[in-house]
Amino acid sequence: MPTFKSFEDINAWQKARVLADLVYQEVSKPVFDNDRKLRSQMLGSSGSVMDNIAEGQSRGGSKEFKQFLWIAKGSSAELRSQLYRSLDRKFINKIKFDELFNNADEIEKMIKGLINHIEKSEIKGIKHKSRED
Repeated sequence: MPTFKSFEDINAWQKARVLADLVYQEVSKPVFDNDRKLRSQMLGSSGSVMDNIAEGQSRGGSKEFKQFLWIAKGSSAELRSQLYRSLDRKFINKIKFDELFNNADEIEKMIKGLINHIEKSEIKGIKHKSRED
């Protein structure tokens, strides 16, 4: 398992943080007043990506980290689905849709790469360190 001193060191978390801010900027526009539930869902799913990466890394074990990475990946897919609804309702234009969608897709690929790396690693995580020595 890759060892990170903190979740802030993880590139996928860094990109997810930027994406969450971009989503916030977009859903704060008055057009989203027409569907406050969609606004709330998009804020929730975009925040969930970064939050689950952070929580998983902080658990200290590869099994838990991987579980939370899968949840983060799912939250990113949820956001991509919500972006389609935003586009269909003309809350966002195609250019903004593509930007946000591609960012979410890139993050999902990064998360999947991290999951694959964890699955191949023999390191179980810092909370198992005494057992590994």
